[in-house]
Amino acid sequence: MIELMAGNGLKSQSWHQAFLFLLNSAPAALNVLSQITGMAALMFLVSGCCTTQRMSQDRASSLRGELNEAIEKFDGEVGVYFRKLDDTCEIAIRAEELFPTASLIKVPMTMALLAQVEGGLLDWKTPIVHQASKSSKVGEDLMAKFMDGSQISLDKLIFLTQSVSDNTAARLVQDLAGGGAAINQWLALQGWEQTRVNARVENRSQDYQFYGWGQTTPKEMAGMLVALRERRAISPQADEYLDRMLGKAYWDDEALSAIPSDIHVISKQGAVNASRSEVLLVSAPSGPYVLCVITRNQTDQSWGDDNEGFQLLRRISQLVWNAMEPNHPYETSTKGPEWPHH
Repeated sequence: MIELMAGNGLKSQSWHQAFLFLLNSAPAALNVLSQITGMAALMFLVSGCCTTQRMSQDRASSLRGELNEAIEKFDGEVGVYFRKLDDTCEIAIRAEELFPTASLIKVPMTMALLAQVEGGLLDWKTPIVHQASKSSKVGEDLMAKFMDGSQISLDKLIFLTQSVSDNTAARLVQDLAGGGAAINQWLALQGWEQTRVNARVENRSQDYQFYGWGQTTPKEMAGMLVALRERRAISPQADEYLDRMLGKAYWDDEALSAIPSDIHVISKQGAVNASRSEVLLVSAPSGPYVLCVITRNQTDQSWGDDNEGFQLLRRISQLVWNAMEPNHPYETSTKGPEWPHH
C-alpha cells in the first residue's frame, strides 16, 4: 500500500502512476483515495506548484545576476525585458525607459498598416507603385534598386519591411498606413503608450533628433510580439499573418544565433550607429518566452560582427536560453558567425 502522506510512493512515482496503482489495488486502497479530498488534496497540489515556482525564482535570480554582469561590462546603456509567457519568470532591467527603436519600429508600423487592411481602408490586392524619389538613402535596400514606376504587391512590401528590414519599403508602409501621426494615433488607441514614430512626423523633430525613426521601451516592444501571438493586437487573422512573417528574419546573426535552429522564433532586429536592438518570442521546449534587448549611447559604433552591441545581444540571448533550457544547452560564439570562415 502507498502511504500518501508519508511519501513512500509519491516521492518515486508521479501522481498519475499513484492513481493507477490505487485503482488496481485492494478495496482498502480505494478507500484511501476517496479520503483525499478538500483541503488535503488542495494542499498537495499547492505544494507541487510552490516547488515549481521556487525553482523558477531561483533560476530567475541567477539569470538576473548574469545579465547584470554582462551589462556592467558594456560601454553604453542597456534595457532588457524578459518574460516566460506562463508568468513563472520575469526580469526587467531599465525595461520601462525610452530607447531608440531603429528598425524595431517597423513592427508597430506594419501593425497599423494591417489595421487599415482589416478596416477595409486599404485594398490588399491593389499593386503598390514604387517612386524612386522616395527611396531611402540609408542601408543596402533592395527596393531602392527598383525602377521608378515598378509595382509590388502589399504582401511582398511587408516581407521586405519585416524580413529584410528594407528601409525604402518601410517608408512606403508608413505612408500607406496614413503617415507617422496616424500610426501614433492608432498606437495610442490600442494602449501602446510608449512606442511612437518620430521620422517625418510634425512636432516630433526633437524626438527624432534624440531617438531617430522611433522610440519605445523594451517592455512595450516585447508586449507587441506577445499580443500578436495571443491574437489580440489587430485581429486573429491579421495577427497570425504578421506572426508568420516575423518568423522569416534574414538578419539572424545576433540574438537569433544563440537559439538552436530547430526552434521556432519570431523576431525583429534594429541597428543604428549608437544603438543595437532585437526583440524575439521563442517557442522553447519548456514553454515560450519573450525577450527584448535595446542599447543606447554605446561607444562602439562600428558595423562589424564583433561590434560590442551585437556581441551583447548574442550574450544575453545565450544566457536566457541556457537558463530556461538547462536540458538543452546551446553554445555559440558571441563574436559573430563561425561559418563560413573568414
